[in-house]
Amino acid sequence: MIICGVDDAGRGSMIGPLVISGVTINKKNIKKLRSIGVKDSKKLSSKTREILYKKIIEIVDDYYVVRIPPKTIDRNVFKHNLNHLEAKNMAKVIKKLNPEVAYVDSCDVDYKRFGKEIANLSSNPKIISRHHADSRFVVVAAASIIAKVSRDKSINRLRKNFDLGSGYPSDKKSVKFVKKLLSSKNKSYSFIRFSWKPVQKILNKNSN
Repeated sequence: MIICGVDDAGRGSMIGPLVISGVTINKKNIKKLRSIGVKDSKKLSSKTREILYKKIIEIVDDYYVVRIPPKTIDRNVFKHNLNHLEAKNMAKVIKKLNPEVAYVDSCDVDYKRFGKEIANLSSNPKIISRHHADSRFVVVAAASIIAKVSRDKSINRLRKNFDLGSGYPSDKKSVKFVKKLLSSKNKSYSFIRFSWKPVQKILNKNSN
């Protein structure tokens, strides 16, 4: 049986893309992922994630990564459609990989509703949606590592020109960077998520 794991990275960031990744693997080979130490990407160092990324790609049958740019994120957040955007792109990953069953990490408070939406969008009735799926299912943990490393690559490309920190609102360096950037009156930076509340707060302060 070919199973799939799907997860995201960068959902809460003010900067850069939201990345969604999926991996497919034959169920009998799942133990190979466990044996190399695959677990929730948040519990691993960046160096360990990079090492595991290469190993995962060698073990899995296939993988697919989608990067959603800030402009698309903003358009959906302003319409209160962020969960739908994520469901739509998770469905895109599942359709591309075409597994017999897919495990997804739910961003919706109602994980069953989220699973049903993905099932409808992907035309795949066998969707298992759970909260914290990346710590419950090793195939989702593998997807979380692929997503996180892929997003880190996008952020590292930006770091070549900007000292922006991690990109998250909890990072004082990132908040300071966004404040400085937006005080320049240049609103054309395509890597900023203008719909995010911390960014809106900065914009409102600047306009007063």
